[in-house]
Amino acid sequence: MAAHALAWFTFEHVWLLIGFLGQGLFASRFIVQWFQSEREGRSVIPLTFWYFSMVGGIVTLAYTIHLQSVPLALGQGSGLIVYGRNLYLIFRERKLLRQAAAHAEPGA
Repeated sequence: MAAHALAWFTFEHVWLLIGFLGQGLFASRFIVQWFQSEREGRSVIPLTFWYFSMVGGIVTLAYTIHLQSVPLALGQGSGLIVYGRNLYLIFRERKLLRQAAAHAEPGA
């Protein structure tokens, strides 16, 4: 009986869910940014924003490739470059700050 109840659920439904998941993750980045800005009382872009951008972009890119939509795939793919670059810059800055703090410690 259970197998018959799911007979309408196809492979295309799975891809549709993947598409919604990607868009949901991507849209969540704005909610994260909004809440963090409200908490700090100023406009900020938290690290989580870039993670949601990257993961949502990857999932959405997979969906657009499945759709065989070259324009959408190019749009998503180019965004991933920007998100990745921002994450790289953030982690590079943190590493440099840690190194500078270690050298500034007394006895270092």
